[in-house]
Amino acid sequence: ILQKNLQNTWRLTGNPLYSTLKIDKDSRSKLAKVYAVGVGPGSPKYVTEIVKEIIQNCDIVIGYKYTLKTIEDLIEEKEIYEITMNDQEKSYQKIHPELGNRTLVIPFTGDVNFSESEVVDRLIEIFGEIEIIPGISSIQVAASRAQVPLDKSKVITMHVTTPIEDKKLELQKALIDGFSVILVPRPWPKQPDKHFMPSEIAFYLKEHNFDTSQMKVHVFEAITTKNETNFVGTVKDLEGKEFSDLSVMVFNQTSLDSYMNYRWQWEN
Repeated sequence: ILQKNLQNTWRLTGNPLYSTLKIDKDSRSKLAKVYAVGVGPGSPKYVTEIVKEIIQNCDIVIGYKYTLKTIEDLIEEKEIYEITMNDQEKSYQKIHPELGNRTLVIPFTGDVNFSESEVVDRLIEIFGEIEIIPGISSIQVAASRAQVPLDKSKVITMHVTTPIEDKKLELQKALIDGFSVILVPRPWPKQPDKHFMPSEIAFYLKEHNFDTSQMKVHVFEAITTKNETNFVGTVKDLEGKEFSDLSVMVFNQTSLDSYMNYRWQWEN
């Protein structure tokens, strides 16, 4: 006889040697393995070996079209769900009760830990325990391309759905304090008041009394892919220019400062 106790556990009774069958509501997820992995900025060459191994050994992959394109050679035999921002929740909810003891991978462009916290938080809410594997971010590659060291820079992402007014102030402060800034803008063409791309950023800084004609900037699009472009100029030059949603900006305020400026470390 199966009887249900208060802990949502089914107990087999009617036999002195009864056993307990734990099939609580989360047991399927506990048997499963769920990974959130970063697959780099776009080129398959930037997918790390550990991420390749996890993808090759998984059963199901759920991801955006651009992200899936990056790993297409690794997922040919997998159960694949291509999602958009509008329908991702439907796919997660469909897979959750069907996952069983299979392995699910949700790939993210770049690094999971940058600009993706809202999605990762939702995955934890749905699936419980997930394992996060970092990837190479476009901000790292952009900084390298522009030869701007991250340890002398501020990294800011506007690519969030929450209000960004505090982030705009953070940008102003970083520039005033003399830091270089690596920034991910926010594409939102359907809502102009939320759209904050390089042109909007240029006008914003000018409105706040920055001399944008003297500010050096790079804008990289589709970085690491065959379609990569690199705009180099001043912030003022960005006014009215359109860039894709795969853009990264680098405000370059760096000057060379090598260890030769600190000879006291070894001469005394």
